[in-house]
Amino acid sequence: MQKISELLAAARAQALPVVAGIDDERLGDPTPCSEYDVRGLVNHLFQVIVNFQALAAREPTDFGVTPDVVTGDWRGRFAEETARLVKAWDAPGVEDGVTGRMGMPARTVGLMALGDLTVHAWDLARATGQDFEPDEAVVDEVGPGLAALAPKAREGKVFGEPFPVPAGASAFEQALAVTGRDPGWRSPQV
Repeated sequence: MQKISELLAAARAQALPVVAGIDDERLGDPTPCSEYDVRGLVNHLFQVIVNFQALAAREPTDFGVTPDVVTGDWRGRFAEETARLVKAWDAPGVEDGVTGRMGMPARTVGLMALGDLTVHAWDLARATGQDFEPDEAVVDEVGPGLAALAPKAREGKVFGEPFPVPAGASAFEQALAVTGRDPGWRSPQV
């Protein structure tokens, strides 16, 4: 079983060029997450990354506040915060026990961070006309993890209803569909 930190490092490597490639003129464009434009999704992703650092350290989190971080060198800060995320999930014993208010197994929480980073990197790539190919080992963990979380996530309105995909859809397309995303979504701006 691969460590969460190794998987996060692989997901980070795929996400960094996507974030670095976002043109400021695209910040108002739509994303596959209908509730977010590109700016809103970048802000949400920062919020997730910072809170999952805290969850790794068994510290309090605040998912209720989403500050606007898309100012100054936000792309550089994204690289720094994702590096901190990888480091936080590399601490000895971080995958043991439970974490968070819901008392979930720590490894499950780490896989949630992995799913958010991977899926939202895809969202941002699609929204801005960039290519995105997730790491195979990441997909191997994210797919089953998202499927297991899907019923609760739908109850909480975090995931939409599953999107129908044809036979032969890739494992990543299936994972996206479980979250309610259309794996074929393309930005109308691109």
